[in-house]
Amino acid sequence: MGIYLDHAATTFPDPKVLQAVSRCCQQGLGNASAQHRAGVQAAMVVEHARQVIAGSIHADSQELYFFSGGTEVNNAVMKGIAGARRKYGRHIIVSAIEHPSILEPARWLEKQGFRVSYVPVDRQGRVDPDDIRRSMTKKTILVSVMQANNEIGTVQPVKAIGQLCRQQGVYFHTDASQSFTKIPIDVRRDYLDLVTLSSHKVHGPKGVGALYMRQGIQIDPLMHGGSHEHGIRAGTYNTEGIAGFGKAVEISDRRDIVRMRRLRDYFIRQVEMHVPGARLNGSRQARVCNNVNFSFEGLTGKGLFSVLNKKNIFVATGSACASNELKVSHVLQALGIGQERANGAVRMTLSKWTTKKEIDAVVKAIRSSVNKIRVQA
Repeated sequence: MGIYLDHAATTFPDPKVLQAVSRCCQQGLGNASAQHRAGVQAAMVVEHARQVIAGSIHADSQELYFFSGGTEVNNAVMKGIAGARRKYGRHIIVSAIEHPSILEPARWLEKQGFRVSYVPVDRQGRVDPDDIRRSMTKKTILVSVMQANNEIGTVQPVKAIGQLCRQQGVYFHTDASQSFTKIPIDVRRDYLDLVTLSSHKVHGPKGVGALYMRQGIQIDPLMHGGSHEHGIRAGTYNTEGIAGFGKAVEISDRRDIVRMRRLRDYFIRQVEMHVPGARLNGSRQARVCNNVNFSFEGLTGKGLFSVLNKKNIFVATGSACASNELKVSHVLQALGIGQERANGAVRMTLSKWTTKKEIDAVVKAIRSSVNKIRVQA
């Protein structure tokens, strides 16, 4: 199908994941909430996945709740904490480069009478914990800062932020959709109260996510209905998807992280060596292992995207959730870079299956495409 370098948008399911999903479909499992044998068997599948995923972040299984995906989890956290904690305060802090599934609920909460502080980032996209501290008031109830950014890959100092929040008695949430299985997560060590996890970012099925919520924390449910997930998330269990999510986490391998990091660094070096006017966006050191984001002088990212697309090389001009919008990325704007450079940005994200041969081919294609576009301009 060509060369796919848009794994931050979605990954392809691992064959072992597909086998796990297929087994569930073929076994004729019932509703995991039912009391008969078919339902109990389905519940056992769900609970096994819950234990695997919770264990991977050093959490207890009863602290993990299944949802339909990362967007639903982020909405549940923002609105759920706001509803449950409003009597203690109506102030929330988020970073300026959060995913829209955090920023849009934040804007919605502002219309409901909450005050939201949008903490800035430096030119590499890093949040300064001191800025969080200075933004806090006695009315602050929640801080949300993603562990790794979906566009530029910058990794945040979540442990420092989490420790600060714990000292101040403020709940700390991190969206780990892009970092889960790529950066070690220890909810105890890192003082994490709530964490968003997404299946399809880790070679699992689409339509499944999970929320880690530290024991003792309460949120108002986003949806009302049955008593599934202890009343946190109503709705019939996506047993097959949950089984696939658990298998994806179970087979994740630290060696893949090392390999992706080396290939990422090679990719960056090759682009900088062979494509004049290429400028890396985000942090060079504090960067998730599979993210490469470059701006190319003298052209637009959309123009390069179109040329590469015709060559069956699939990249992104920003986060996929905003790809249909003709506006400068809010993440790149927050970095303080100029509009011309922001317009010239292209995001390329690797997977455990990406090869050096593919990277060499992409660098060659970028070089020829950039030169062609510049000549035509």
